[in-house]
Amino acid sequence: MQQKPEDIVVVGAGVIGLASALALLEAGRGVRVIDAGRIGGGASHGNCGTITPSHAPPLAAPGMVGVALRWMFTPDAPLYIKPRIDLHLWRWLLGFAVRCNERDWRRAAQGKAALLNDSRARLGRWVRDYGMECEFAEAGVDYVFRDTRAFAAEEHEIELLQELGVPVEAIDGARYESMEPALKRGVAGVMRFDGDAVLRPDRYVAELARLVRERGGEIVEQCAFEGVDAHRGGVSLHTSQDTIEAREVVFALGAWSPKLAAAIGFPALRNAMQPGKGYSITYSAPSLVPRRPIVLRERSVCVTAWGSGYRLGSTMEFSGYDEALNEPRLAALERGAAEYLHQPVGSEVREKWYGWRPMSIDDVPLIGRVPGRDELWIATGHGMMGVSMSAATGQLIADLVSGSTPEVDPAPYSPARFA
Repeated sequence: MQQKPEDIVVVGAGVIGLASALALLEAGRGVRVIDAGRIGGGASHGNCGTITPSHAPPLAAPGMVGVALRWMFTPDAPLYIKPRIDLHLWRWLLGFAVRCNERDWRRAAQGKAALLNDSRARLGRWVRDYGMECEFAEAGVDYVFRDTRAFAAEEHEIELLQELGVPVEAIDGARYESMEPALKRGVAGVMRFDGDAVLRPDRYVAELARLVRERGGEIVEQCAFEGVDAHRGGVSLHTSQDTIEAREVVFALGAWSPKLAAAIGFPALRNAMQPGKGYSITYSAPSLVPRRPIVLRERSVCVTAWGSGYRLGSTMEFSGYDEALNEPRLAALERGAAEYLHQPVGSEVREKWYGWRPMSIDDVPLIGRVPGRDELWIATGHGMMGVSMSAATGQLIADLVSGSTPEVDPAPYSPARFA
């Protein structure tokens, strides 16, 4: 007896795949999720959990090429490029550099802001309506500067952020020091984003998985995607466990997207994306922690405190799929925090972590139909914003797959821009 085909298979059980699965189930579709590893085993696990419309301006910004050149060969700098011969990486870097101009920067910021703003509002509703227990708090986020020139240089983004619907306030350093006892003296200024929020990302992913299962979705771990063939009425999805017949497939492969570009049937992904390695350290909480999440701007260190722990994270390393836990880069997080905070670390180290983020060449996600493949969809390229953009991405995928009118214009995220 021939097996009945699945309605939709989502490949990837990270934050984007599970958010897409939840939205598809709510749209009345049947869903099976598969993952080569375990639920939330990638970049979803160890980031700092900030939900940040404030991060709408893309990395490909005017002047970023000069910054990258100063940092790129310094192993513990916020941005590090491991020296090696990698034609795909250097092609990606060249394309990134070409986009470091005012026009492309503004266009990308507008696309990112639409997703981030929708996701911030939608995520708040999900937490409330679904009863998600993930330490969500509408806490805001503060960017803290100790260098007056760096603070003044960043203030130019305030007008753009306000145009994009992101509330932002500049705060004088002395005033902020009186508001935040966790910081050492010497604050030059702060950009405050009251519209941002925070959650515990691993718990958020676990809650998404719970909701998917409660609504009839199936999640299969240790089931690696290997290839896909189209035929009349659907596709055959080849995995390490078996071949799955399905009507449609959503690929939410994160940083593994370029590695599997040929298997998806979208070879252009190989040059459009790179894995960007990030790091974090999770501790028991010090006795004095910042009252809200903060970004130590000159050192590119994010500091987050939850009831269940305390985390330092960030950095960007282009070293391919290198699996080494780079201790000098972890130490740089602690050194950076020590410049700003009276108590930069907790007494107990609970986890040292790295993960690869899916970095697109223009820092804008790819969400939509795989070019030339009617049954295949893709949701990837969220960079450091996967958690922040998850709810909006999930809903957009559900709308596109189901033929509903999306609340967010899908045009900026079309994968066809790289075809």
